Amino acid sequence: MGLRIGGQVEKVNAKVLSYAEFAEKYMNKNQPVVLTGLMDDWRSCSDWVTEAGKPNLLFLSTHFGTSKVQVADCGTGVLNDKRTEMTLSEFINCAKFGESSDSDKSLLYLKDWHFVKEYPEYIAYKTPLHFCDDWLNLYLDNYRLHTEPDTYNQGNEISCSDYRFVYMGPKGTWTPLHADVFRSYSWSANVCGRKQWYFLPPNQHHLVHDRNMRVSIYNIFADVNEVEFPGFREAVWLECTQEQNEIIFVPSGWYHQVHNLEDTISINHNWFNAYNLSWVWELLLRDYHEAQEYIVDLKECDDFEELCQRNLAANTGMNIKDFFAFLVRFAFSNMVQLRNLTTREMARHFVFNLECIRSTALKMKSIDIDKKHGFFIAGKDFEDHLLEELCISLRKTYGFIHGEPQVDGNFDLFLCKYFGSNFHKSGCLCDYEDLTSLIDNALIELSGSFSG
Repeated sequence: MGLRIGGQVEKVNAKVLSYAEFAEKYMNKNQPVVLTGLMDDWRSCSDWVTEAGKPNLLFLSTHFGTSKVQVADCGTGVLNDKRTEMTLSEFINCAKFGESSDSDKSLLYLKDWHFVKEYPEYIAYKTPLHFCDDWLNLYLDNYRLHTEPDTYNQGNEISCSDYRFVYMGPKGTWTPLHADVFRSYSWSANVCGRKQWYFLPPNQHHLVHDRNMRVSIYNIFADVNEVEFPGFREAVWLECTQEQNEIIFVPSGWYHQVHNLEDTISINHNWFNAYNLSWVWELLLRDYHEAQEYIVDLKECDDFEELCQRNLAANTGMNIKDFFAFLVRFAFSNMVQLRNLTTREMARHFVFNLECIRSTALKMKSIDIDKKHGFFIAGKDFEDHLLEELCISLRKTYGFIHGEPQVDGNFDLFLCKYFGSNFHKSGCLCDYEDLTSLIDNALIELSGSFSG
């Protein structure tokens, strides 16, 4: 069954694209784009690539060969999410780089290698300006999304530490149709090789699902069952051939399938910020309702809500309390930036962030979690150096975005003031109303810092 191709993904020279233009045209409007001109000085583009433009397998094996990596077998072409752990050297020896895709070897694809966390001293690349407003990875540099013992394995330090990845696979490897984790944005940079992308916009995602919206198509080039997926023929796709040294921006909620046309290495980040917080919440809410439905027979049990939250964290990667803690920490961090800002342009950015957090918190009104199982984010939860580190990282990020010098501030005193004057009278933030009130009070009090 052939695809209906409706157009090509736009390609733009990023050297003449400002952050503000990128934010408005692509993040705010949730549109894909390919950016060029951003990888000229990346170390990985020289170390990891031969003069012939192929993966430098000798260099990679010599310097990183003992790393444990996760490998998928793409050769079957059917639903198979099972991955095998092996060393990078073993993967290089087993994969068929430089061979035709119709040979007898398994079609092995290295995915989700947490290279940055494993080799922090080796600066393989610098996150481009357009993608650096990355709340997810800034947060994970200081916290974990979920730390409950039933769903979190503290011994597995690397695998749940960030969403910065390296992918590597020979010609013919591919990634099945999917929308990204948390409905985050993602960006993918081709260090070497070429990829073919197929995109489906969010308003057509029902066309690749079954009637109950429970199961999606795995491979759009397989023999799709039209009884199970009756809308598939109506889907209209965008396509794109991504060349070496090009970076593609994948917006929230866009389903996509990707094929490596050559032996390829790519660097990929998942990320979200104020522009797509609503997408994260909508996915979390949907998965929360599914978690409730899955154990509806236990609804009268005292621990029903705890079980729902536990299952939600296990299946989605965080639960509602985790997301609330995330929002609270970024609300405080943005308040700190307003208190220590230098320009009106930066102030507008922080106010926008706070307004988006507030809007998302208001949407949390749709859930009915009683006080026994409420959020209860206490002031003591923030009384350590981690929030200060998050504030500093956020300040550096926005200084980079807006080309402003760093401004030192006494974060501890400012935060203590807010803990004393704005926290719920019980000493904690208990629900979305507390958080929205906190933001409202802060915007009123700090308005003198950015008005006039």
